[in-house]
Amino acid sequence: MRDLELEAPAKLNLHLGIYSELDGRGYHRADSLMVAVGLCDRVKVRETRCENAPKGNGALQVDCIPSVGIPEERNTAYRAAQELANRVGRVPRVQVTIQKHIPDQAGMGGSSSDAAAVLRALCELWDIDLGDPVVAEAARSVGADVPFFLDPVPTLLVGAGDVVDRKFKPFAEPIPVALVRPEGPGVSTPAAYKAFDEQPSAPASPDALCEILQSGCVSADGIAKRLFNNLDPVACRLLPKVSEVRSWLVAQEGALGVQVTGSGSCVFAICATSEDANRIVDAARAELGAWASSTHIA
Repeated sequence: MRDLELEAPAKLNLHLGIYSELDGRGYHRADSLMVAVGLCDRVKVRETRCENAPKGNGALQVDCIPSVGIPEERNTAYRAAQELANRVGRVPRVQVTIQKHIPDQAGMGGSSSDAAAVLRALCELWDIDLGDPVVAEAARSVGADVPFFLDPVPTLLVGAGDVVDRKFKPFAEPIPVALVRPEGPGVSTPAAYKAFDEQPSAPASPDALCEILQSGCVSADGIAKRLFNNLDPVACRLLPKVSEVRSWLVAQEGALGVQVTGSGSCVFAICATSEDANRIVDAARAELGAWASSTHIA
């Protein structure tokens, strides 16, 4: 029996362009340029001896600390393990423990990252090549963001935001980021897309941002000037606290660019220095009573 412990990083959308048209599955077309940040859940995957356990619940256990308040079978980590097991003909005799640090309903992909961490662990335990198409299929079946987290370097995804278009080298220097999520319920992703459909807006092109990443000449200022997310105003309309946090961050010294990530409710600021990010986070906790974290683009 073996134990594996992995980091499951949060993500930010530096660019998220949602189109009004839907694909054959009923999903919006989306261009999504995602990066991982230093804020991480911790995922421990332990092999167990359940030789007589049937496929399903008896062989696979998933616990979150603190609890996320959903049935085990609906947890993305549980679903990811079961999807991969079904595809390769294995019984997932593993116990998964997830120490949660990424807040829920924040647009930072915590549950998707946890699912990908479980897939990465199972690939190692079961001697499966992480690049095998069956792993990507399992990832996509769980959620649109999961494929990114299998190899969380800066990535442009297309299709419904679940198909890798191109990958970029990790940034040579860490770029400081301040994360601020208002207290209370977050933005529901289905509600955000419904509101977008009621007042759709055309997406910008991610090409300018991709050119910077491709060149390798990445700077905080260069990234900050090219942020885009046409779900940003939707999140601000749906949850006034998001709009308040966004406005507050824009006014902070050292915040070079501010944007909602995903459909919210976390707002992030690209910062000039780590000291600026730390100061902004301290002020957000004191003045807004918000969850806040200082980190960097990994």
